[in-house]
Amino acid sequence: MTNETAWYTLNNSYDLDTPSLVVYKDRVADNIRKMIQIAGNPDRLFVHIKTTKTPEVVQMLLAADITKFKCATIAEAEMVAQAGGKHLIIAHQLVGPKIERLIKLRRQYPDVFMASLLDDADNARQHNQLFAAHGLVADVFVDINNGMDRSGHRLDADLLPFYQLLQTLPNVRCHGLHVYDGHLRDASFTERQQRIDQGFVDVAHFLETLEATGLPRPMVIAGGTPTLTTHALRADTYCSPGTCVFWDWGYGDQLTEQPFDYAALLLTRVISKPKPGIVAIDLGHKGVAAENPIDKRVRFLNLTGYELLSQSEEHGVLTVDNWHAIQVGDLLYGVPYHICPTVNLYEEVYVADQHEVRETWQVTARKRRITV
Repeated sequence: MTNETAWYTLNNSYDLDTPSLVVYKDRVADNIRKMIQIAGNPDRLFVHIKTTKTPEVVQMLLAADITKFKCATIAEAEMVAQAGGKHLIIAHQLVGPKIERLIKLRRQYPDVFMASLLDDADNARQHNQLFAAHGLVADVFVDINNGMDRSGHRLDADLLPFYQLLQTLPNVRCHGLHVYDGHLRDASFTERQQRIDQGFVDVAHFLETLEATGLPRPMVIAGGTPTLTTHALRADTYCSPGTCVFWDWGYGDQLTEQPFDYAALLLTRVISKPKPGIVAIDLGHKGVAAENPIDKRVRFLNLTGYELLSQSEEHGVLTVDNWHAIQVGDLLYGVPYHICPTVNLYEEVYVADQHEVRETWQVTARKRRITV
């Protein structure tokens, strides 16, 4: 076990249940400051709250003069509105009953700007029809596929007619473009920047085409955390990072030019020493995102000479070099490889300040539905 006076050490750890997630409030505030510094000013940021999912973090962002948010679900949008946010975009093309849910949420919070994405003409017409039936206008952004191939309209000859169609629908108001290039995660910042810029060439050409047709230049919301440091260099582009508020091992190792610090850690305890060289902890794959291979799930800050061998629902099994020095009940502090889905596994998080857990926050937006 390593030095017990490290930044992450909690003096009242005996009172904390495991497995659990602890958020270090001062580090969250510092990451928010760094994010604003990179963007140049808070107005350029649409911070994605799919990572943090808590109203308290939204309120910390609002206190830092960040007023625009990006969400992954209608529940996240409702949480932002409940927390006092007045401007948000749901980064999905809503289909089926989700369109009606957004309409209900709009009616519940009439003073909050709520937009969603479109990339399909028939769905745009359905939005127009449903919003008209409720006396509302659908605020939308065109989702652009510039290489990730997950969603969005391709930058092809059909894009301009689609964009022009949106201008003709009386109950649809198009505000701009949403360009997510989350597939560009090269460890080399120089190589990543080159690929990001190459992927943005056709976006720039499309913007020129719109101006040539007499249409006003739209807002452009681009990228996520991996591409923040490049898109921030485009003066007329809005950025939408999210992971950097809490940060994690995956991005920490990969995006070395970014200055963010770990602000959320997993707590787990040794629960068994079944044989020499092996210990079990109470961190199974219900407690940490398990979409990656076993060697890319959690990294312990106060343990050296170990390897995570396996996980079941409630157990993790490690080989350890210093087996005799480890005691049943020892507390481990771990950095998740992927923080976003890890947060989603917890109903509440501990909140640390000055080496003490003083409160808990509910992870409100882990729900698929809050009230709407």
